[in-house]
Amino acid sequence: MADTLHTPTEDLHETLLRMGEQARAASAALAKAGPAARTKAILAMADALVAADSDILEANARDLDGGKQKGLSSAMMDRLALDAERVAAIADALRAVADLPDPVGTEIARWTVPSGLDIARVRTPLGVIGIIYEARPNVTADAAALCIRSGNAAILRAGSESLHSSIAIASALREGLASVGLPEDAVQLVQTTDRAAVGHMLTGLNGNIDVIVPRGGKGLVARVQAEARVPVIGHLEGLCHTYVDGAADPQKAVDIVVNAKMRRTGICGATETLLIDQAIASDLLPAIASALTDAGCTIKGDAAAQALVANMEAATEEDWRTEYLDTIISVRVVDGVAGAMAHIEEYGTSHTECIITEDQATAETFLSEVDSGIVIHNASTQFADGGQFGMGAEIGIATGRIHARGPVGAEQLTIFKYLVRGTGQTRP
Repeated sequence: MADTLHTPTEDLHETLLRMGEQARAASAALAKAGPAARTKAILAMADALVAADSDILEANARDLDGGKQKGLSSAMMDRLALDAERVAAIADALRAVADLPDPVGTEIARWTVPSGLDIARVRTPLGVIGIIYEARPNVTADAAALCIRSGNAAILRAGSESLHSSIAIASALREGLASVGLPEDAVQLVQTTDRAAVGHMLTGLNGNIDVIVPRGGKGLVARVQAEARVPVIGHLEGLCHTYVDGAADPQKAVDIVVNAKMRRTGICGATETLLIDQAIASDLLPAIASALTDAGCTIKGDAAAQALVANMEAATEEDWRTEYLDTIISVRVVDGVAGAMAHIEEYGTSHTECIITEDQATAETFLSEVDSGIVIHNASTQFADGGQFGMGAEIGIATGRIHARGPVGAEQLTIFKYLVRGTGQTRP
């Protein structure tokens, strides 16, 4: 893959148009290749990643140095950092994708109509998918593998913070594709820090990009949704909530809340706001707050929460709207499940919400009435992940209401067509 880090702005549009044409041709070849060939390709991509381990880590070291110079937060640096164990985990995620059923050609439904026509609805690739993401180099591999699994070509645009790592990863993936005779242009990375590249991709590159998937902060997603000339599978920020109900098991509540917030604070599935039922707050909130504080978390609360926990910072209106991606959590005492759902409806981003309760009826109310892509009962919001859902990996968590919602895996990167089989019918 040629190094175009310094492509002049005036040449960038032509470069991207050529990438679009190459991706379109590659997508056609990939869709025809068949499930076995696509599986072989993904496994070869995983092997190529492991073989390129030293190159990838060297590139990542350059990105980490750049991140320090830019003053990236500890959470962002954690997202960016790779080591041998993480590279191996990325390769294992690709192998998990290879083990997934190939969705292309899967029959979703089949029926016969009174005219005698036999009609089947089957899955087909979307075509060429443009994926725009920020400081997580593993997305380069995850997104590419899911696109190959679903018969799609990918044009990837990484954030400037992770560009060197992403280039090294993409180069290895392309080598893996070529080694099994599939077009390496099925995976292409835009190798420039020029923000104009995003604008060019959003035009669709003369019809060669079929769908855009943004994965990043609110600013990126807002720009993509406002400017895109092609359909968008939106991944809004993960302002996730955990609600501790009056019928919660105390130990479960402490364990789940601490894990949901502190396991990895920089991922989109991390809980950012804790809601707790006023019926149990005086008994349980101090214990939860103590466990969070011991784990290194700063707590900001409303007046009712502050009255129960000494030295708790005051939460502002802005805190209820903030995806911290850091060791900070906001806490509000609410009036039962209705109060929790009202808060989520006002401040949530339709990503992931959790209820902790032993009352099954209350749990079912929460599960059925909360309008988010993922709604969880008695488990950490950190499970909001395609790999944890058995999808091998994910491109993101879709928070919209069209086509895909929740973790976007290989199946969600397909559309369908109708196959109609007749025996000579003509319409009267």
